[in-house]
Amino acid sequence: MGSLRTCAVLCLWVLLAGVSATSASAADPLFQRWLQGLWPQAQALGVSRRTFDAATHGVEPDLTLPDLDLPGREGAPPRGQAEFVQTPADYVREATIARLAEQGRKLAAEHRLTLAAIEQKFGVPPNVLLAIWGRETAFGGYRLPKNAITVLATQAYYGRRKDLFRQELIFALKMLEEGHVKLADMRSSWGGAMGLTQFLPSEFYKYAVDFDGDGKKDIWHSVPDALASAAQQLVGKGWQRGTHWAYEVRAPQGIDCTLGVPEVTRPLGEWLKQGFVPAYARKPSQADVAEPASLLLPEGTYGPAFLTLKNYYVIKEYNFSDLYVLFVGHLSDRINDPRPFETPWSKNTQLRTAQVETMQRTLTKLGLYKDKIDGKAGMQTRAALGAYQKANRLKLDCWPTATVLEDMQRRAAR
Repeated sequence: MGSLRTCAVLCLWVLLAGVSATSASAADPLFQRWLQGLWPQAQALGVSRRTFDAATHGVEPDLTLPDLDLPGREGAPPRGQAEFVQTPADYVREATIARLAEQGRKLAAEHRLTLAAIEQKFGVPPNVLLAIWGRETAFGGYRLPKNAITVLATQAYYGRRKDLFRQELIFALKMLEEGHVKLADMRSSWGGAMGLTQFLPSEFYKYAVDFDGDGKKDIWHSVPDALASAAQQLVGKGWQRGTHWAYEVRAPQGIDCTLGVPEVTRPLGEWLKQGFVPAYARKPSQADVAEPASLLLPEGTYGPAFLTLKNYYVIKEYNFSDLYVLFVGHLSDRINDPRPFETPWSKNTQLRTAQVETMQRTLTKLGLYKDKIDGKAGMQTRAALGAYQKANRLKLDCWPTATVLEDMQRRAAR
């Protein structure tokens, strides 16, 4: 009897789930009409009707994706990448870094000749490319979870950057037409990036390289192609040959954390003369000492501090997140040097997105913050918060906490 009841409940659940899924996909009956309306654009880019129909057949929007602008969800904070909602300690997790660094050392030996050839041609160090590969797909061990056509179509129709993703969808169809990838292999992240090192379709056409000489630009299965393509993309975004990405440093006591923005640059050597000490007594190269550097304080006055060079921001062009760059940069260092960050991350918690948005709006009204309201405690938000703390004689740490938010709200209510 219990089994029959369980079966009945399960059957009902499956039925309701099916109805719910159908309702969600049918919520906007214009989606299929819109999707089919892309045919002239695809045709103009050389896509055949056969390829277009095969790729779009049965495609329904995936409403579970982040960063969608769905009817009835106005005012709800958009879901986003982990880089923007986790603390540095959560994202740059030591156990993960150590595991990937060990794998990276083995792969550095396995692909030594290929990596050396890529560095000679593009000027990007092997460890940086290995770190990107490790972060993006765990060296190919992580299977990308989404159907790329579904993702790109959903983001193009429901997303907050419709024009961008519509163009990416057309390029994805072109990739299928030209035989760069099979439809079954066109797996992606929630943002539509594909391959071992995560390229959007437009990036594939800008930067993909056939480095193994087999006549194909295969970023899905060929390690030489994927790593060389990543190198070419970094070069295209301004990579400087022979320059490091950043140096972890110990900041002097009483540091003004509002200096931690890209706009404040000084030669690396000048920062060092002002009392910043490289972690583990590392010695920057003479070339790096003369390079412009900016101060990065990911946790305000808590946790590690960094002096970032231009290549830091080039990696950030690959993925627009400071935590991503810290992960990749630190992993690239760890492949050669097993030591962790000299200064550990703190145990500070991250405010909720809505709380950071409230803080940003308040700082905007006060004329201290001029960036977008996005609920992300990035460099500009931390610097503006520091300016508020200085103006109101609060503890200067440039880190958003509930205590500071309450102070803002209390003063605003007067």
